[in-house]
Amino acid sequence: MKKVIFLSFFILTISGKTVAQENVTGPNVVEEEFTNLIENSNDYQGYKVVDYNELVSLKNKTAQYFANLNEEIITQKNTIDQQQDQIAQLREELESTQQELERVNADKDAITFLGMPFSKGSYMAFMWGIVGLLVLALLFFIYRYNKGNAQTVEARNKLHSTEKEFDAYREKALEKEQRLGRQLQDERNRANQKQ
Repeated sequence: MKKVIFLSFFILTISGKTVAQENVTGPNVVEEEFTNLIENSNDYQGYKVVDYNELVSLKNKTAQYFANLNEEIITQKNTIDQQQDQIAQLREELESTQQELERVNADKDAITFLGMPFSKGSYMAFMWGIVGLLVLALLFFIYRYNKGNAQTVEARNKLHSTEKEFDAYREKALEKEQRLGRQLQDERNRANQKQ
């Protein structure tokens, strides 16, 4: 759209300049008529004698030439006014097109998330913030899991060693009980034999 407006503006400017240059560089009929009148006039005592009819004809041609120039000036002024109106209209169209383009770019750049409008940059920052929080939460829970797992492994190892110690104590206690039971039985047997 911008290219079309610019191209139209450029063509109008070039065509206006071309028309103006053509009219300015055209042949000057009045000057030629004056030259012919002077060359065709007679000399009389150092004065030029000009034919009255030719002088009137020159006057009419000059008036006609000036009338044509005035018409051409008016035509070119009208053309310039039209071109300026077209330029103003094209500028207004360009401005409205630019505003529409800015609105479309803003709409294109906007993302609606949970009913709230975000620009793409803020949306990406928001999403990466959420991802960062989730990663931090994951690292925190991994740390807590590893710490809890290490404590569990340590507690199991202590339980296992305590169970070994308890089994060893139980065996010693059982051996001691069996030995005390044998000694008691031996003492009973001796006491029964003595009786």
